[in-house]
Amino acid sequence: MTGNVHEGASALERPAEPGSANYTLSELMVCAAAREIKDGELVFVGMRLPLIAFVVAKKTHAPNAVGIFENGVIRNSPASQLIYTMADPPNIFQATQTLDMLSVMALLQCGRVNLGFLGAAEVDRFGNLNSTQVQGPRGIIRLPGSGGACDIASLAHRFVVLLEHKKERLPERVSFLTSPGNGDGPGWRKRVGLPRGGPSAAITTKAVLRFGDDGEACLHSAHPGIDVDDVIANTGWKLKLADEVQTTVPPSDSELQAIREYDKEAFWTS
Repeated sequence: MTGNVHEGASALERPAEPGSANYTLSELMVCAAAREIKDGELVFVGMRLPLIAFVVAKKTHAPNAVGIFENGVIRNSPASQLIYTMADPPNIFQATQTLDMLSVMALLQCGRVNLGFLGAAEVDRFGNLNSTQVQGPRGIIRLPGSGGACDIASLAHRFVVLLEHKKERLPERVSFLTSPGNGDGPGWRKRVGLPRGGPSAAITTKAVLRFGDDGEACLHSAHPGIDVDDVIANTGWKLKLADEVQTTVPPSDSELQAIREYDKEAFWTS
């Protein structure tokens, strides 16, 4: 469900055990994503980093969160083993329910999904997502497209996107609107008939951006070691700043333990 945000993470080596200040960039992003999950929420989990974020949330602050997957799997607890696709046998075994895609998408339509995690090639200032096509050095590059992302962005109560922080990945306007955020600003979703939802946060390899009542992204926190000017310089529009830009809270020992007990070989979080 989410895009690949691993590039650049190898700059931070992963220690054998939690308890030190060392953690990978992916682990930091996982923890930031996990903190977006509230206890008792129904969450469209997806794969890659959000998958591990669900594990962390369940083992720390949100034991009653429920994870749903696009292929119809619903789980009250994470799979007992690391999964690489949502159809892997450990994700089916002891699932709360194994339905079909239509059934879990119906939960979105009914307004029962609180949060969805997404990825994209581009995210713009109003949280619109492009995963369809981008302009490359030799012309248009076709991408996989929406999958279930448009449904999640349209119908969940909120969504969070994870991506690499580069100017070309964060343009002022997406070059193709695959999944809607806040359109052209406040009131757009209501005007086009979307009854709820919209972007809550963008967790990037440099920062956490949040979306306010004006529908526009605002720099909430920069990751440890990342300068605010660096975030601004790598954003494709004049990024708004919070009244007090924070430093993203590093992973706690309990969060790191949850990550490393589950993703033992750092397949997703290297």
